[in-house]
Amino acid sequence: MKSIFDSVARKCCKEVTQSYSTSFASATRMLGTSIRQDIYNIYGFVRFADEIVDTFHEFPKKYLFEDFERQMYDAITHKISLNPILNAFQETVHKYSIPAELYEAFMKSMRLDLTKKDYLTQDEYKEYIYGSADVVGLMCLCVFVNGNKAAYGSLKDSAMRLGSAFQKVNFLRDLKADFEGLDRTYFPNTDLLNLTEDSKQQIIQEIEEDFSKAKVGIRKLPLEARFGVYTAFRYYSKLLNKLKETPSEKIKETRIRVPDYQKFGLLANSYFTYRLGLI
Repeated sequence: MKSIFDSVARKCCKEVTQSYSTSFASATRMLGTSIRQDIYNIYGFVRFADEIVDTFHEFPKKYLFEDFERQMYDAITHKISLNPILNAFQETVHKYSIPAELYEAFMKSMRLDLTKKDYLTQDEYKEYIYGSADVVGLMCLCVFVNGNKAAYGSLKDSAMRLGSAFQKVNFLRDLKADFEGLDRTYFPNTDLLNLTEDSKQQIIQEIEEDFSKAKVGIRKLPLEARFGVYTAFRYYSKLLNKLKETPSEKIKETRIRVPDYQKFGLLANSYFTYRLGLI
């Protein structure tokens, strides 16, 4: 029965989320039950594409990526795939009429990671951020507003700014790993060798502006989505504050993280803030 296969596919996406990102999985659990699985499905899709270009160095990455992309289109066209991650993703694409432009822009940015090592101009940087992060926020927004085009239009900018902020925090936190492990530099004219306090503060100011714009939209999200998104917002804000307080020399040497006990504290604090209507 296909219903059993579909159930297995959804469980695979949930397992991928929990295995690769405990923080995102925790925030997703705070979403309403009617939308939680669809966010797992989106995460499973973007994680697998990202995994191909970031970690499969001993394998033919270009071939694997192109095969995954072909399977993605086939899954969306035929509404089925023997790849359980893509089977679950296509289900969400059709359920919420996610525009093709969004997942196509995402795959375009992932394809760049196969060969491109640095982003020298703001235009290149912004294009990559849009495809790798903004559109992921927009795919999630399609789920959150459940087809309400007016709500989607009013929240679109905030969703993109939140996706940008999350991605830029990851870039700053992973500067050492990206530069040494993948030979990549995403911030224009800023790499591991020339990260100064001034350049770090410029990046942080840019992220803080994104967060400020994003928070306005979080307050307007449907109730089923608001707490989960706010939880993720609080976690990444905490991570940004730690990066802000960390000297640039230390960021060059280690990966900054939020300890588990602080994550639990953030969750509790976020819950009370949400319940008191203070978001």
